[in-house]
Amino acid sequence: MCVIIYTVIMEMTLILDYSIRIAVSLLCGLLLGLERKFRHHTVGIKTLILISVSSTLLSILSYHMANMGVKGDPTRIAAGVVTGIGFLGAGTILKHGLDVRGLTTAALIFTTSAIGLSCGAKLYEPAIITLLIAVITLTLIEKIEHKIFSVEKRKIITIQFDSLEIDELSIEELIKQYNIKISDTNINVLVKEKQTILKYAVLYPHSIDQGKMVNDISKLENISSITFTDK
Repeated sequence: MCVIIYTVIMEMTLILDYSIRIAVSLLCGLLLGLERKFRHHTVGIKTLILISVSSTLLSILSYHMANMGVKGDPTRIAAGVVTGIGFLGAGTILKHGLDVRGLTTAALIFTTSAIGLSCGAKLYEPAIITLLIAVITLTLIEKIEHKIFSVEKRKIITIQFDSLEIDELSIEELIKQYNIKISDTNINVLVKEKQTILKYAVLYPHSIDQGKMVNDISKLENISSITFTDK
């Protein structure tokens, strides 16, 4: 009878232990998923929760296989998780012109998996510390980064004039007023049509009142169109 009671208690303790590991992992994935969702990224709450929880489960499996004396190296499961997460993260990286997007999300997927593996191994302290660092990096540090390095995006500004005579210097000065850096300028003159097309390759600030800038440029003489495109 005592043996049965002891066995039941041990089983309940083990279930509670698993529940705590998975619950902590779920919470970490939820918080990181909310951060991505608030920023309107494709990878969101469900994805990061599943990554975190499934990584925790595989970590638990790896841990118990090692304790059961299974032949081979059970830690290969964790190594396999890292490889698989690498492929998943690569799927979120997109090249848009000269800009590469999705690197932060890919890194976050990798971080979520690492947190999940840590929770599975009952390493709660480093998992929570990593979670806090990730949240601080994605919020506070990102704001500081945008303040220090304001220029982020590459764009092409195309301005068309119904005239062969333009004041290029004044146009450039107007654009630079908005903290936009001009990296290259191309001029296309259509003599028969009496049109001049200016194309500026620019480095765009993170935040800018584009409507006001368009309104200011549209006040230039003989202007017919303004186009902003990703480089």
